[in-house]
Amino acid sequence: MGVLTRIEVKSKVEALKAAGKKIVFTNGCFDIIHQGHTTYLSVARASGDFLIIGLNSDTSVSQLKGPGRPVNAEARRAANLLALSYVDAVIIFSEETPKKLIDEIRPHILVKGGDYDVNQVVGADRVRADGGEVVILPFVPGFSTTKTIENQVQKGLTEEETSN
Repeated sequence: MGVLTRIEVKSKVEALKAAGKKIVFTNGCFDIIHQGHTTYLSVARASGDFLIIGLNSDTSVSQLKGPGRPVNAEARRAANLLALSYVDAVIIFSEETPKKLIDEIRPHILVKGGDYDVNQVVGADRVRADGGEVVILPFVPGFSTTKTIENQVQKGLTEEETSN
């Protein structure tokens, strides 16, 4: 479907809900897509009919992750997500958390990865108040964007040191 504006996503969600479809929402930076992400997103999509990803803007990624992040600009991160057949739509948000977006979308299912506790999930209260569910998917060990970047930096330093 593509990258949607808030108005477009609200309209699409209303139409899908009217058709009896189950809306799934998750969010994140998705800076460098890895197996942990793809596993998590495919399982998230399988729990409903339409998967919307709230994608942190470049500014919010920098605030959350620090200098040098994101590695990939939001347009590229959105395109990478949309290339996955199980991702139906992406909406970019600039707020510190997706709370306002979740309040607007009001998904049936809110999904987060296993590195979260259900009590830490922003928007869980809204989803539960609407009769929806919050799902914490098992963490896929061994995959982390931060660790991937750290490994590449270390590898670069090691190669530089050995070439001198």
